[in-house]
Amino acid sequence: MDDKTQTELEAAAFRRLLQHLGERTDVQNIELMNLAGFCRNCLSKWYRAAAEERGMEMSYEQARTIIYGMPYDEWKAKYQKKASAEQQAAFSAAEKSRGS
Repeated sequence: MDDKTQTELEAAAFRRLLQHLGERTDVQNIELMNLAGFCRNCLSKWYRAAAEERGMEMSYEQARTIIYGMPYDEWKAKYQKKASAEQQAAFSAAEKSRGS
């Protein structure tokens, strides 16, 4: 596979991931962090870093708007739920095990 095709496939898979996350607003970031070790905010940071590596200026809020499909504050108001004590404990335990 040539580099151009690989990049196109990776871009298509990333767009599908964003579409999937956009459809699964019931899945909370803390759940993603607890299960996979990353969340929508992580994707936003990686997206911004990739832009900056290519000399493009991008704020964290701009990156989050791209990843969330809307301004973060709007997404948060519509979909974010308060994390349960169990979710918070699992997050803390996972952070300790990762050494973060």
